[in-house]
Amino acid sequence: MADTPPQEPGEESQEPRQTTPFLVLQFFIFPMAIVAVCVTVFVVFGLIASEGKSARDYLGEVRSGGANRRWQAAFELSKVLQGKKDAALSDPKFVGEAVALFKESGNDDPRVRRYLALALGRLGDRSAVPALREALDPNAPDSETVIYAIWALGVIGDPAAVPDLLRFAASEDPGYRKAAVHSLGAFPDPAAQAAVVTALSDAVADVRWNAAISLGHRGDPAAVPVLLQMLDRAALAKATDVSPAQAEDATLSAIAAAARLDDAAIRASLETLREKDPSLRIREAAREALAAKR
Repeated sequence: MADTPPQEPGEESQEPRQTTPFLVLQFFIFPMAIVAVCVTVFVVFGLIASEGKSARDYLGEVRSGGANRRWQAAFELSKVLQGKKDAALSDPKFVGEAVALFKESGNDDPRVRRYLALALGRLGDRSAVPALREALDPNAPDSETVIYAIWALGVIGDPAAVPDLLRFAASEDPGYRKAAVHSLGAFPDPAAQAAVVTALSDAVADVRWNAAISLGHRGDPAAVPVLLQMLDRAALAKATDVSPAQAEDATLSAIAAAARLDDAAIRASLETLREKDPSLRIREAAREALAAKR
């Protein structure tokens, strides 16, 4: 499972939390979305001189930088940590400092707190779990921070977070359900897996999709019906609330999950995509998935 970004940096919205498929692919293709955000940061702003800076350098800038620089440094911190090679990862004090900064950032630019939550997830240290759980307020003024905290808890994988994630999986807000279902897919806990299976019948398409992707990667055949829908390019093309780019990314994610399943209908769909889909990316992904099944 992976990493997802909310709206692009620099485009703060005053609108209520999105409850439609506006962020359809936020969670089950998080890494790809983070790349898109990264490109936006560098192309639109062009202000970040990142070469040679360490995670500790960025943490210092989050703590004491200017108003606009702090959120950029928090984003850069999360990106550096994604590589899993920074010296800060071996510093026993670093996680505590990052957690403390996250807890102190409640009144800062919301983007600072969001990207710090992302960084804590990538640090993967369970000592960050209490602070992340404290951020899980469904009535918080910045819902995106809650969503990032949900994601981070799924990446860290501490069972202590399961009750919180189950609560959000039952939320009336589809955005929270989508995030929680994605994170719950990382836990072997029977209650977590039951919630993901239940989400296969959710009224909102992208919640169902996240559930299917989570289960598919675990090799659970319960994902097959929804994955087949995601592999149906003609059906996705008719969806009025999904752009062509989102539909293609959804299919790519479904292909990756489908590769884990031994199912005749799945294989037939992959063969069709391999032979007939107009997208080279789709054809190649289907080819690789079928090759992996041999």
